[in-house]
Amino acid sequence: MAIKEKPFFQTLFLLATFIVSFVVISNAQIQRVTDIRDEDQWEMVEKKGNQFMVGDQPFYVNGFNTYWLMIFAVDPSTRQKVSDVFQQASSVGLTVCRTWAFSDGGWRALQKSPSVYDEQVFKGLDFVVNEARKYKIRLVLSLVNNWEAYGGKSQYVQWGKQAGLNLTSDDDFFSDSTIKGYYKAHVKNMLTRVNTFNNVTYKDDPTIFAWELMNEPRCLADPSGDRLQEWIEEMAYHVKSIDRKHLLEIGVEGFYGPSTQERLQENPNNFAGQVGTDFIRNHQALGIDFASVHVYPDAWLSNVISDSYLGFVKSWMESHMEDAEKVLGMPVVFGEFGVSSKDEKFNQTFRDEFIDTVYKTLLNSTRKGGSGGGSLIWQLFPDGTDYMDDGYAVVLTKSPSTCDIVSLQSRRLQSFNSRCSWRCHWGCRKRNTADMFLYNAEL
Repeated sequence: MAIKEKPFFQTLFLLATFIVSFVVISNAQIQRVTDIRDEDQWEMVEKKGNQFMVGDQPFYVNGFNTYWLMIFAVDPSTRQKVSDVFQQASSVGLTVCRTWAFSDGGWRALQKSPSVYDEQVFKGLDFVVNEARKYKIRLVLSLVNNWEAYGGKSQYVQWGKQAGLNLTSDDDFFSDSTIKGYYKAHVKNMLTRVNTFNNVTYKDDPTIFAWELMNEPRCLADPSGDRLQEWIEEMAYHVKSIDRKHLLEIGVEGFYGPSTQERLQENPNNFAGQVGTDFIRNHQALGIDFASVHVYPDAWLSNVISDSYLGFVKSWMESHMEDAEKVLGMPVVFGEFGVSSKDEKFNQTFRDEFIDTVYKTLLNSTRKGGSGGGSLIWQLFPDGTDYMDDGYAVVLTKSPSTCDIVSLQSRRLQSFNSRCSWRCHWGCRKRNTADMFLYNAEL
């Protein structure tokens, strides 16, 4: 009896092994198909009219700034912080991060001298780009700083002086042909970089949402705005000659200039109209795909009670969304916004009210299919980086009320992003009960 049962159990065992193998292989095939589908869905963000699109779906942005990612990614002891901030951002639905793709001269420089790079630092940026994709977060990469932090235009001018150029101002960055050549070379090196983690060239990587010409450019040497305008036009052409796939923005703060005298009253102060920027004119440059505006009432306004800040914020945002829609015909992203906790007027309650005002003002445009393309809070930090706080840091794990506001905005925008295609546009009536709650209840 036992001798006869042995082949039966062997057969049964083989059959079970085959079934398990089939299931494993089938699951692997399903996963592979899913991965391929995910890869197919990870497309470039495009601009159609005054909206961002991914494929045929709208793409409204709720995002954040964390400028130091590349530097932290260089050192294995701090690299985990990059993953932490992406994980925490993803957990509340944030989909775009703006960060520096520059560090010029000085400590842990990416660019040690014109077109001479520290490969280890560049690999840090490679890691940032690759890691962002894992968390389905796209990046706005800024290419140089107006300010001295991380080198900036002053470092470029210093390099020029060391080469024997007769330069008298940091604003020669915008006009000297040699200095502009340094910058153009950096742009080319950045856009044509092949990522050492995934072998994808930056200019072909849909993880990159957009390139930014400069963080907060100003040219005080020429209040007319002509010098900066010529630089924007020249550099926009240069970027697009290398990379026509990605979106491009300038990085300006949004101050109105001489070309729109009737709008100067919208500026937070008189000085803002004399820094060489010109919101409307700047964004009419060929190759610029969307408008950028920053929102810092605490730094720009003075001698007013805090309640006045929120009125300015609403007016400032509405004027730029109106101009983006009716004059420029492009989306506008409020690329930085925040108030400092180091100012005693701005307690946690007020900061939350400020963030909520930005979000709701933006949503008033979004829900009508307007030019309000999104916003990026300044700035998101993970746990353990408090020592770098400039007063604007938002640590989600330590700010549950702020976390709730950010998460709600993400859900609001996701309801718009998933509601209908470009062809369907805003005549769509596909709104379920949850959508209606997000659409109306919190406004």
